Amino acid sequence: MKLTKWAVFSAIAFQAASGSSAFAQQQISVNIGSSYPTTNVWANAAKEAFQPEVDRILKAKGNKFTINWRESYGSGLFKFNESRAAVRDRIVDVAPVISGFEAAAMPLQNVTVYTPFATTNHEALIEIFDKLNADLSVLRDSWTSQNLVPLASLVTDSYEIFTKNPIKDIKDLQNRRITAPGSTATWLRGTGAIPVAGAITTMYTDIQTGVTEGALSFNTGIAPARIYEVAPHGTKVGIGAMYVGSIAINKRFFDGLPKDVQDAFREAGKAASIAHGKNITRLATTALDTMTKGGLKMSDLPEAARMQWINGMPNLPQPWLEANGEPARTVLRAYFSELRAKGIKPQRDWSSAQ
Repeated sequence: MKLTKWAVFSAIAFQAASGSSAFAQQQISVNIGSSYPTTNVWANAAKEAFQPEVDRILKAKGNKFTINWRESYGSGLFKFNESRAAVRDRIVDVAPVISGFEAAAMPLQNVTVYTPFATTNHEALIEIFDKLNADLSVLRDSWTSQNLVPLASLVTDSYEIFTKNPIKDIKDLQNRRITAPGSTATWLRGTGAIPVAGAITTMYTDIQTGVTEGALSFNTGIAPARIYEVAPHGTKVGIGAMYVGSIAINKRFFDGLPKDVQDAFREAGKAASIAHGKNITRLATTALDTMTKGGLKMSDLPEAARMQWINGMPNLPQPWLEANGEPARTVLRAYFSELRAKGIKPQRDWSSAQ
């Protein structure tokens, strides 16, 4: 029997109204990426934890919505220090926004940099900043003011010191040139060491050529760059894990998404945070094993020397607090309150004198 055009139209209309998956499913394109390749732990959290979890949640909700992921990891769309602007301006919709490289625009997110020796527990740090980004209005609003919504917290494992020669006492750091990226240079104040600007990408050459005699970094950064080959003495000091930013989404784009998709993104962000923390734990352990087999000699700084380092530092948060006022004080107090709530006792309570 030959159907009339009206009959065909009626059949299509009925099928759509009846909820047939062929017509009810909606595909949403999302541009996601990073200047880093997916071998980087922060980009990996987006690619291997966040994206699959969004897909899983939406499928479990009935597959009404699907995401067409348009990926640009390791691309030249934006530089490593332009992730905030890239998401804000929708060069991409979602990306790991590394606030450590955005100190001027995102000062409140850098509270851990100004409070070393607070905690080496990076998984607890993730939980704390997932909570603070969601519940602490001054921190949440600082994301919103950049047209961003944070979804999953990103961290490093604990910073330690890696040098050409053993460090057994603070005096062994006297007049030693140490590569210290960005604000980490402040951690050397009071030790007698001389900080030299640099990054993980420059540390190997800096030490090899004698520009510096060591570096401040973390296991998951030192191992892939093979810095232990030129700085074979690792000293565990426990400077601490650092919160470095979040996987974030453009707020205007997020606000325009269906509620089911918004909920999936938020839920996937929480799962990605947990997965990222566990991945850092695994990678840090593996990295230390790799470096040890490669010749790294890792030792603990004696406790007396460690406390001399900690107590010899000036009031590091003070300039940051003076520059950012009451919002910074609020974030500092909230951060240390959350540490105490988790039973973590910072080696130096930077909040007590503020």
